[in-house]
Amino acid sequence: MHEMKDADWERLISQLRKGACTPFLGAGACAGSLPSGAQLSERLAARWGYPFGDRANLTKVTHYGAMKFGESIHVKEQVCAELAAAGVPDFSDPLEPHGLLAGFPFPVYLTTNYDDFIYQSLKAAGKDPNVALCPWHGGLAFDEDLFRHKAGWNPGPDAPLIYHLHGRIQDPSSLVITEDDYLEFVFNLAYDRAAETPIMLPAAVMRALTTRSLLFVGYSLQDWTFRFLFNSLHRAVPGINRRRHISVQLAPSVDGTAVGDLQRELQRYYEDWKVSIFWGTPAQFCEQLRERMGTIT
Repeated sequence: MHEMKDADWERLISQLRKGACTPFLGAGACAGSLPSGAQLSERLAARWGYPFGDRANLTKVTHYGAMKFGESIHVKEQVCAELAAAGVPDFSDPLEPHGLLAGFPFPVYLTTNYDDFIYQSLKAAGKDPNVALCPWHGGLAFDEDLFRHKAGWNPGPDAPLIYHLHGRIQDPSSLVITEDDYLEFVFNLAYDRAAETPIMLPAAVMRALTTRSLLFVGYSLQDWTFRFLFNSLHRAVPGINRRRHISVQLAPSVDGTAVGDLQRELQRYYEDWKVSIFWGTPAQFCEQLRERMGTIT
């Protein structure tokens, strides 16, 4: 049940060809290569003796781990080790989203994923990407060139910027994963936007958020972390609603006849955020997009 309007497809394909939208990648884009958040959470919950019933909730399980071990870094190092041990996608697969997105002339890629799949896919496409971390807490270093708008950090299609909002596995301390991390992230984002010299969202990222449509791949509208993220960005960057966005979403996991009703409710809810929804997996989206790009000129 995909139900995205033809006009949405036509607008999106035009934007993709011109590099006039911003990909925003979430965990679902890595399906089949990395464990899902729920799978990773169940694994860690068993290892740490998590005593509660919501063992598939990674945010709560890692928060418990941080309390158990007396620090969050040990927990984040274990998460990074689990993810680093997984395989890499086949970027030549026509249904693999990283490989597909790497072929478009985007200057900026945004992600809340910890992996470097989008970096690897861009390198495989012959591009020279730059990677930066959002300095969401005071212990994270940031690249002065990026925040001072020097020419070397002016991203373009051949040398795009990959901006990790929630950290990378190469730096476990950068991960936003526990409940406290999410609260600190949103608090510091609000504080940063009011600062005389904000650093969390540099100019190139602000342009990507406010002057281009966003294409969310790998998020769930039912997931509180997505709502938390979008609400935080919406409050910090009011201009995010200037354009219409698209989100690739799995159908809600509810019983039979209730699916359609819940989909319609979610569509009405996110219409206020100007988000059109493609109901399906990232692979199904890639398949439909490739088919439609062959018919829309």
